[in-house]
Amino acid sequence: MSTGQFDTINRERLRGGYGVKWGALQSDVLASWVADMDFGTPPAVREAIQEVVERHDLGYPFWPGEDPVIEAFEARMSSHHHWTPTPGRTRIYTDLIQVLQVMIEHSTSPGDGIAIHVPTYPPFLAAIERSGRRIIPIPMIETGGKWRFDTEGLTDQLRRENCRMLVLVNPQNPTGRVFNGEELASLAHTSEELDLVVFSDEIHADLTYDDHRHIPFASLGKDAADRTITATSATKAFNIAGMRCAVAHIGPQAVWDALESEPLDYFGQPSILSRVATVAAWTQSEPWLVELKATLSANRRIIKLWTQDLPYEVRSHEPDATYLSWLDFSDAGLDLHDPAADLERRARVRLSQGAEFSQHTSLDTTTFARINFATSTSNLLDILGRIRCATTRAAARNWTENNCIF
Repeated sequence: MSTGQFDTINRERLRGGYGVKWGALQSDVLASWVADMDFGTPPAVREAIQEVVERHDLGYPFWPGEDPVIEAFEARMSSHHHWTPTPGRTRIYTDLIQVLQVMIEHSTSPGDGIAIHVPTYPPFLAAIERSGRRIIPIPMIETGGKWRFDTEGLTDQLRRENCRMLVLVNPQNPTGRVFNGEELASLAHTSEELDLVVFSDEIHADLTYDDHRHIPFASLGKDAADRTITATSATKAFNIAGMRCAVAHIGPQAVWDALESEPLDYFGQPSILSRVATVAAWTQSEPWLVELKATLSANRRIIKLWTQDLPYEVRSHEPDATYLSWLDFSDAGLDLHDPAADLERRARVRLSQGAEFSQHTSLDTTTFARINFATSTSNLLDILGRIRCATTRAAARNWTENNCIF
């Protein structure tokens, strides 16, 4: 039963906080870019944080025995995603960008190729580029009403490119694809054939919609498990990105040994607050997540119907997971060098710039923009209404600054 907690948002609260999503914008611009949600956090998470604060328990973290974050991670993977992580092979970090950077340094060498599906999360592309490795893009292609990638010839391509690591973002950001068993099996075969380390970012797994199923890459068999670093966090699904807590389950023995030889505190430690928030999210917040996903599923349907009703074409596909839609504005009359910036000027809406999702590669996603629909239905309709007004005028070539009043 719905509690109504996702029916409304408070723009003033969002603008007045410390979050970048709303705080970085001018007061008349609506935020639909950074992958934070406009909703609050689960009650169990707030209560866990409040208990720690009221106890003045903000010192250095310590737990006798296993870290509760690791216990919560292992339990959730088993109960929700049908994968049992190997005990004693999980480490805690601050976020997935840190995890990727650490694993690049400890499993590849400068000049090595690292394969990744493109478009993809921009900080991952930047991390590969800045590490002195080479990005080998695996293009996501629109076919059959879905975003897919071509498995034929992939092994030979990666062999020619001296690929040493595969970075798998699944569910995929920004397309929202949840890769199926056949696609994952193909990647597992390629990884075994070329002896690749697989870095599997599964941070959006808990935001997979009911008509799809997330399959952890490490669950595909012993070989996949032995070569896969699974990275995840509660931050996306439970709206606690600022708490900075992530986990990495490390299958490759050589990578584990290399990390074990590093100084004890070389990678830093998440705080007590971030740990208790993560545990409360993964172990006590399921009813909140179920209601959230119902709201998000309705919102993704709204976007689909909105694109179908436009007088011009905005190409998009309903995501299998995440609260993000990848929109192609090629035919919307906008500045094709940066449609997101043009929309901010015309519609006073901030979307994520498409070009960022293919940076440092030969692929071109300039005509795209990513929209974040993790907001109330009324706010989403306001955002879509602004975009429709501005782009309809632009497509008709009769735009003036006073065409749309917001």
